[in-house]
Amino acid sequence: MNTLRGGIESFLPPNAHEIAQNRLYISITNTKSKENYLVSNFASRDDLIKLLLASSYVPLYAGIRAVEYKGEKWFDGGFTNNLPILPFGRTVTISPFCGRLDICPRDKGLMDLYLTIAKQDVMMSMANLYRLNQALFPPTKETMESLFQAGFNDALHFLKKENWFE
Repeated sequence: MNTLRGGIESFLPPNAHEIAQNRLYISITNTKSKENYLVSNFASRDDLIKLLLASSYVPLYAGIRAVEYKGEKWFDGGFTNNLPILPFGRTVTISPFCGRLDICPRDKGLMDLYLTIAKQDVMMSMANLYRLNQALFPPTKETMESLFQAGFNDALHFLKKENWFE
């Protein structure tokens, strides 16, 4: 988590919390109530950083202490609502896992079996299990670059399909 904090601090501008205000929604889960919260108001740059860290905190995997924000402990909102849908406009859903989403990898399988995990329909496939392994144990730089390119291509496909890009 310290490495992640350092990376976030190195590229966020001093006024990042002002730029992100009501434009970025961060999903976090309260450790006591297990309730999901979407936060889009940031009092300071440090609050924004704490919320980004909380939304990235996976218990045990990322350490033993949850992230503290406003006197309470928080962890990744993906455990309780992995794809929050905002109450206004259209929410474009994006995931590194194949499923019923706008932008994601498209696996071809013999059967389309889906499992709903934290409000996200994920296809049951060997490719998704492999992706989960890569998420937990990052691969080589070359593999990461190819994953980046695949995500870019998935996004481009979506934009063309929606006629948002020619």
